[in-house]
Amino acid sequence: MDNTQEAFSALTPERLRGIRRGLEKESLRALSSGSLAMTPHPQAMGSALTHPHITTDFSESQVELITGVHAQPEDCLQELTDVQRFTLQSMGEERLWVSSMPCCLPDDDAIPLGQYGSSNVGRSKTVYRMGLGNRYGRRMQTISGIHYNWSMPDVSSEAYFGLIRNFRRHAFLLLYLFGASPAVCSTFVAGRQHQLQPLSEGTMYLPYATSLRMGRLGYQSDAQSSLAVSYNSLEGYGHSLQGALTQAYPAYEAIGVQGPDGAYRQLGTSLLQIENEFYGTIRPKRVTFPGERPLHALRERGVEYVEVRLMDLDPFELVGINSSTMRFIDVFLLHSLGTASPDDSPAEITALARNQQDVAERGRQPGLLLQRDGQPVTLVDWGRDLLAQMQPFAQALDAAHGNTLYTSALQAAKVGLDQPDTLPSARVLQAMQKDHGGSFAAFVLAQSNRTRDAMLAQALPAEQQALFEQESAVSWSDQRAIEAADTMPFDVYLKEFLAPHRLLAGRRSTAAA
Repeated sequence: MDNTQEAFSALTPERLRGIRRGLEKESLRALSSGSLAMTPHPQAMGSALTHPHITTDFSESQVELITGVHAQPEDCLQELTDVQRFTLQSMGEERLWVSSMPCCLPDDDAIPLGQYGSSNVGRSKTVYRMGLGNRYGRRMQTISGIHYNWSMPDVSSEAYFGLIRNFRRHAFLLLYLFGASPAVCSTFVAGRQHQLQPLSEGTMYLPYATSLRMGRLGYQSDAQSSLAVSYNSLEGYGHSLQGALTQAYPAYEAIGVQGPDGAYRQLGTSLLQIENEFYGTIRPKRVTFPGERPLHALRERGVEYVEVRLMDLDPFELVGINSSTMRFIDVFLLHSLGTASPDDSPAEITALARNQQDVAERGRQPGLLLQRDGQPVTLVDWGRDLLAQMQPFAQALDAAHGNTLYTSALQAAKVGLDQPDTLPSARVLQAMQKDHGGSFAAFVLAQSNRTRDAMLAQALPAEQQALFEQESAVSWSDQRAIEAADTMPFDVYLKEFLAPHRLLAGRRSTAAA
């Protein structure tokens, strides 16, 4: 307890005001019919390879919007709103799909992979996505979400790993409170084994689900489940990933790096092609130099921030998240950082995975039991315990900022625990059944159209519009410059980029930029 009190007393108002956050938001482009837009990434949005704020994720049809780093949630949301408005202006008649679970999808092989031009780095990005498709199927990769990047001054790598361990222990609460994907279009599970129930023609669901995106149908991998990554230290974490990035994995050796025609099927045959393939609810991160591997950056210079990866898009919010949710995440992360965080163990890692699956698939089920320290506890009781522990952290943030917005966010979470019908996942099902005949696609299409209309009803200021247009033009110039500078054959580039020594600290190997 002394350690916790000591950590809490170190949270000075100056450090609390130094908290920074940024958002990354993924969304599919969809047609007015509710089907996936198969068109290329719109030219007006700039180069997906080099644009700082607008790129693509797995698919050419999957836009990713990226903000800068901000001291206030509202400033972060304003930037995301501006970028999304420019993006929608650039998309013609298409709309951004506002749910984490995808719109009506074509056959798996027809889902287009992200394209990044003819440079070595651009080609490697597409080959990586080809590998993801061959390993997990393309449909799974079309799931979208919001990533929340967070940092605070004077936090060591060791302390960030303590935060990560506690975050993983308590992540069930975020899934319960903010999960918004209780249903899917039946095209998503066509030909797959699943436990879903039919709600209407074309819609599958689970009655108490919160976030199917984070359950067995979402970003899960049997291969990766064999990878029991420990978060007890940067060294141990790095060692776990090093093996997964460098040792051949039989099932992926069977796919092969290239087909008989010489076309690339994946970057390599290891369990992870690159670091980004590792699925986790939270990641330790460090800004990389051009061409630098993320694991090298972490080992060389330590953890700089964490990336929270389990947030669903909220279809009731214009940009998928609001400031109250962001403030709750701030309190949650601060509590994770400022309380004792014992080392994890293989047994705990297994229990946490089961908790996540249970909450994702039936989090609103009355009396749902989870495992805490090897003992059963109801989700609601554990949630109440955590919210009580978070109260002083929320009050400290309020005091530092001269408002009561953090304790208000905590109060809203208490309402969610007591009244599960008010949660986003419940509201999605209510709206689907009340207004759309139980149709997932009809509900999300209506919300997507509403979002598009609301955003396009207000134009960007002329000066800001000009800045966005200039940014897009510069990004195309930057892509052409990268392509013109390439001298290395692609196979040589790939071998150098994937060389194991480039993952190790003490080696500044960025030649393969």
